[in-house]
Amino acid sequence: MSKNSKSFKSVFEQVFATGAILVAFVIAYILYSQFMGDPVNFEGGNPKGHPLPGNYMGMLYKGGPIVPVLMTCILVLVIFVLERGITLRKVKGKASLEAFVAKIQELTAKDKIEEAIVACDVQKGSLANVTKAGLLRYRDLQKDASLERDQKITSMKQALEEASALELPMLSKNMVILSTLASISVLIGLIGTVLGMIRAFAALAQAGAPDALALSTGISEALINTAFGITGSTLAIVFFNYFSSKIDGYTFRIDEAGFSLTQTFAASVK
Repeated sequence: MSKNSKSFKSVFEQVFATGAILVAFVIAYILYSQFMGDPVNFEGGNPKGHPLPGNYMGMLYKGGPIVPVLMTCILVLVIFVLERGITLRKVKGKASLEAFVAKIQELTAKDKIEEAIVACDVQKGSLANVTKAGLLRYRDLQKDASLERDQKITSMKQALEEASALELPMLSKNMVILSTLASISVLIGLIGTVLGMIRAFAALAQAGAPDALALSTGISEALINTAFGITGSTLAIVFFNYFSSKIDGYTFRIDEAGFSLTQTFAASVK
């Protein structure tokens, strides 16, 4: 990959992440203001009043201005869960990783390097890319009589390490967004909860009879934001751990294939 291609890819990734957050916020705000805040969801057609019995759109609207922020967090989570799922599927390649590793081990043991390279082209994905880089160096070193055995083995390891260094960042890309959402969703929800409780206690502090509408609005705001925040945080934690386990599995397979290839090369080189 050329320097210009890498630069373009890096800029695209930054624009994608920023754009996804902005789009999610716009969608969340429209849903909150136009659909949840629609007068038909409230008694007397007044969004400042009580929501109609059983009308969940109106109930969510009473959560206050923190609700669209929490909705943004959930929408961003959905976007990057899909992005991670699609990316890791491409990283895996076409066939089972276990079957692919076994096939490469079998071919290299029989010194069928060209067939192993073709198998990498068919498989595609990060593991296939790393393995192919090692096989290409394997083939070149077999023909190079100017290097000592230790130098050839070192060169083989270096080729695998360089290829791995290019592929591994793709595995963990955007995982920081999932971990951040896991932390801030519940905190944003707590901010909404605190604001709602402030409103509720302010209603109780009114002289004479408490303002029942303000009291119920404050309690609704507190509970809805708590529910939204905990839901977003829980989902982010679940998906972060799921993708982390997948990434660990892919990393192990890449290391296993590289080690196996190096051992086979070390046994064959003179």
